[in-house]
Amino acid sequence: MPRKFIKKYLPDPHSIKKNRAVNMFGSLLHDANLWHLNRKSARGAFAVGLFNAFVPIPFQMWLSAVGAIVFKVNLPLSVALVWISNPLTMPPMFYGCYLVGEMILGDTGYEFAFEPSWDWLVQSLSTIGPTFIFGCFIVSSVSAIIGYFGINWLWRYSVAKAWRLRQEERANRTK
Repeated sequence: MPRKFIKKYLPDPHSIKKNRAVNMFGSLLHDANLWHLNRKSARGAFAVGLFNAFVPIPFQMWLSAVGAIVFKVNLPLSVALVWISNPLTMPPMFYGCYLVGEMILGDTGYEFAFEPSWDWLVQSLSTIGPTFIFGCFIVSSVSAIIGYFGINWLWRYSVAKAWRLRQEERANRTK
């Protein structure tokens, strides 16, 4: 079930290879492991994609593509999972990361009050920045671990369920 569901939404590898944005990876994209969709590649892609979704830098998709190439996991899936963090979800996600960092490191003594200005951003990097970055690292790591083991469990469960259904159908046909 997960394979059919995921494969339905993934783009064709040939169309991805023709894209100018990924041409910078050149012959690295010819590795067949980057395009196979099996339990091992899916669980690795979930880990890479979810980890990079909480990394507070631009170009998370490229970072996820590099991670997929390094770990030889499904490239389209790892890049697609980065879109969990999009312009609508980033503010609550990153505020949550800051709260996690503050909960673990303790109160920083600084009040969090957002201002859409360059001065506020520069000042915040020195005051609440370390807490925020630490929180992002913790949330990234935990979400990668949960994604890795969660998709592994879901994949194994759906395969076992399919086997049971086939055995029951076979038993019913022989009666």
